[in-house]
Amino acid sequence: MEPEHAAACGRKGPPPSHREVADELRGRIRSGRLRAGERMPTQARLAEEFGVERGAVRQALRILQAEQLLVNVSKGSPATVAEPPERAPTGPEAVPQPTTVALGERVAAAFAAPHVEIDALCLTAISLTLALGEPLRRIHAGDTRPARVDVRVLLPSSDIDLAFPAPVGARSDSRLHRTWLANRNAQGQVLRHNLLALRSTHGVDVRVAFRALPFTPPVKLYLLNGAEALFAYYTLARREEEIDHERLQMYDAQGTRSTLFPFAQGAGRRDRAFVEQSRLWFEALWETISSELVLAG
Repeated sequence: MEPEHAAACGRKGPPPSHREVADELRGRIRSGRLRAGERMPTQARLAEEFGVERGAVRQALRILQAEQLLVNVSKGSPATVAEPPERAPTGPEAVPQPTTVALGERVAAAFAAPHVEIDALCLTAISLTLALGEPLRRIHAGDTRPARVDVRVLLPSSDIDLAFPAPVGARSDSRLHRTWLANRNAQGQVLRHNLLALRSTHGVDVRVAFRALPFTPPVKLYLLNGAEALFAYYTLARREEEIDHERLQMYDAQGTRSTLFPFAQGAGRRDRAFVEQSRLWFEALWETISSELVLAG
């Protein structure tokens, strides 16, 4: 194992989860250590490097494939780092795009304002966490520097029975809920940590708040600086995942693939009305039926 990889993965305690493996590989891709068109190490080599089973590696690679960071993920040959997706249009003529394409562009543009305001309603914060990568990079590079950043996120409560992910042919499965909850908390903690770090590194006034919803949201919504609304449906599909060494069939939504429909206040009366009603809807949920959310470890 190369020294830098050993430093990244060497740790005491249990082996990393497939999501932690995905996080490390995602970081290598976004940093340029793994370049577009380059073949990944074999699954056997990655399993040895991270000290995990090959099944965990395959799950990690599937996550990155869903995020359009990898292509040709299969058991037979190493995956390939994907070419960067086309940049999403940023004007009032913007057309619907997958979340992985559109959200990062719009969030990065929002960070050009001196006071950045982002409200999000979603199943987990993974799409928003990924979208913040580029604006945070620009801040650290000195290309932009907002004076204040306010982020509010509405997520499902841990106390409810989720409508999805849900097992096929069964009423409920505590393992699915446990896996979703761990993901919800981990992504929220990463988002909060990355944003709050701007206080000490760049003197940005940052506020990050989470509240819990008493229902499973069938849609996701992002409000940017009070002037844009990005809306998407969670479309369910049947898929299989290994949890606790068992393959489970479930109905779930790939939020990173959801198509975002953009609405901007300056794009006409219909768009303006949609943005305003979305703001009112989010504010009502935040102030009424949502509750305190603690991102437990």
